[in-house]
Amino acid sequence: MRKLMNVLYVTTPEAYLTKDGENVVVRVEDNILGRVPIHILEGIVTFGYMGASPRLMGLCAERGVSLSFLSSFGKFMARVEGPVSGNVLLRRRQYRNADDASMSAKIASTIVLGKVLNCRTVLQRAVRDHREKIDSGKLEQSIAKMAYQVKKLEQCRQLDTVRGIEGEAAQTYFSCFPELVLENKDYFSFSGRSRRPPLDNMNALISFLYTLLVHDTRSALETVGLDPAVGFLHRDRPGRPSLALDLIEELRPVIADRLAFSLINRKQINENGFVRNESGGVVMNDETRKIILTAWQKRKQEEITHPFLEEKVEIGLLPYVQALLMARFLRGDLDGYPVFIWR
Repeated sequence: MRKLMNVLYVTTPEAYLTKDGENVVVRVEDNILGRVPIHILEGIVTFGYMGASPRLMGLCAERGVSLSFLSSFGKFMARVEGPVSGNVLLRRRQYRNADDASMSAKIASTIVLGKVLNCRTVLQRAVRDHREKIDSGKLEQSIAKMAYQVKKLEQCRQLDTVRGIEGEAAQTYFSCFPELVLENKDYFSFSGRSRRPPLDNMNALISFLYTLLVHDTRSALETVGLDPAVGFLHRDRPGRPSLALDLIEELRPVIADRLAFSLINRKQINENGFVRNESGGVVMNDETRKIILTAWQKRKQEEITHPFLEEKVEIGLLPYVQALLMARFLRGDLDGYPVFIWR
């Protein structure tokens, strides 16, 4: 299992990344803001318009450190990586399964099942912990709907049907978001998902966290030799990491959504950290982004018991664990993909 290492997040707009020996150096003009040894990094993520020297890009490619460039919205722009080193036999099996409609439906239904169960657990915990502060009746109705959706998934054999159930479950889950916001409700209202750009503070927050999760999951898939671009629930599209998007479905409620509500309800972030630009999209300021990234790294260090492995793992390792389990399933070492189900 890959050791959980660090991701370097660079948010200063004027920063330029260079190489100095075995170190990544972050500069603003002639001032050095930071120096990080390359061997402790698994990835570098930059936000906004920044630059990196060709020598640093070469070092990152050589050492297997992904270098990703994101816009100030958190939208993926580009990624620098070294030669593909994945297991060709494993990838061939992945491609054959992705081309098999029946197998794709089987894997997709398992992934969506995990997603729905984990979303349901988020709502159940909210009822348990905050019954007096929320409309528990609404959440309990949604919990019952999602239990029915789980039963439908267990009998589903068609990919389009799986996607339909996933859409219904997502709508049910997101309709409960206003109840899960206990502080600053006026500023973190939510009436549905909006992307590219996010149109309110809540969408800006969760989209940012989802982008971070995709980055980690994509790196995890490449680590175990799988192709992040070929998925089962999400189909092929140029430039889209479909398998990474598949795997984050089961992880988003546990890792990203719960962190979003924690940041709001503990008043670690507020409305002052969000700005609406001329196009109507909402972006976060640099200070808020740093708060979120710090909380994200701390969240990844928390330990839980993995339901399949039955051992303690850090939350930041979940993408790697699930990528490894997916690879074992595709190789035929496991009878089914052990989706992550939060207890």
